[in-house]
Amino acid sequence: MKEKVKNDGKINRAILKTITDGPKTIPRIAEEINMQPHIVTYYLMTLLKYGKVEVGEIDDMDEYYNYNIKK
Repeated sequence: MKEKVKNDGKINRAILKTITDGPKTIPRIAEEINMQPHIVTYYLMTLLKYGKVEVGEIDDMDEYYNYNIKK
């Protein structure tokens, strides 16, 4: 259990670090942290639920939303 909590925190920090320099889509975040998009989606939705990130504009291809750190 302790290892899972530690790993979850590590992934959350990696996601937040990736979007500190600007909004990004799930596929872009996944690519930058070398993780599968469905895993990034799970953690990103958790960060969204707890108010750490917010949904931004949809991308130019109208496929994915961008995510930002909540101000």
